[in-house]
Amino acid sequence: MNTCDREFQNKVVIITGGGTGIGKAAAQAFLNKGANLLINGRRESILSQTAQELDPSGKRVAYVSGDASLKSTAQKIAAVAEERFGGSDILINNAGIFRPTPFLEHTETDVDAYIGVAIKGPFFAAQAVIPSMIRRGGGSIVNVGSMWALIAVNATPSSAYSAGKAGLHALTRNLALEFAANKIRVNAIAPAVVETPVYDTFLTAEQRAATLPTFEAFHPLGRNGQPADVVEAILFLAGQRADWITGVILPVDGGVTSGIHRV
Repeated sequence: MNTCDREFQNKVVIITGGGTGIGKAAAQAFLNKGANLLINGRRESILSQTAQELDPSGKRVAYVSGDASLKSTAQKIAAVAEERFGGSDILINNAGIFRPTPFLEHTETDVDAYIGVAIKGPFFAAQAVIPSMIRRGGGSIVNVGSMWALIAVNATPSSAYSAGKAGLHALTRNLALEFAANKIRVNAIAPAVVETPVYDTFLTAEQRAATLPTFEAFHPLGRNGQPADVVEAILFLAGQRADWITGVILPVDGGVTSGIHRV
């Protein structure tokens, strides 16, 4: 058996936004490579279904439902990881919301929601699990940032979303520097358009089918991303192959941020 097949054997991996999309795909990949998992999300019914699907035995997958932007949720996640699996080794801050909105139409509630899920959630989650990582001799945090934090896209006005994700990128670099001596690596990825259920939150099925293909040419490589594309980057940054990488914001974007691209 290839050693990479069990790269995360007995590691404890926490994934926020782990019930669907990128988070669910990442959970499956970590499970396949030997990890124990704790997934988080707002909807208990979705988490329960995903946990059952991933691990019918219930031995290697636990879940905690709750708003990832709340400190109390982060504390509960860390406590359950400790109780079920003995601590935390890897944290994937993946929870997110996305709904393109013109700047002048944003409400205070919108802004609070974006800052909450993009900054407060990862901040408190890291704060809750880092003591366990230190005790266990190190760890890895991978934050799911965004291409929209690196460039603005006229077709998708996303000022609040972009500001929140830019804050997450800054948090990534600060934690990377502060905890390097503890052998805790902190990196982020910055995806472009990835076809996940997040688009179902503001598009009908018909709108999604008509709209997403129009973004294929937006990417120099000629296609939208799929969850598996992002998961490969997460696995790399979380694992031993990236043992000398920390504080990096890695675009996973089909070439969008490489330069000006006209179609």
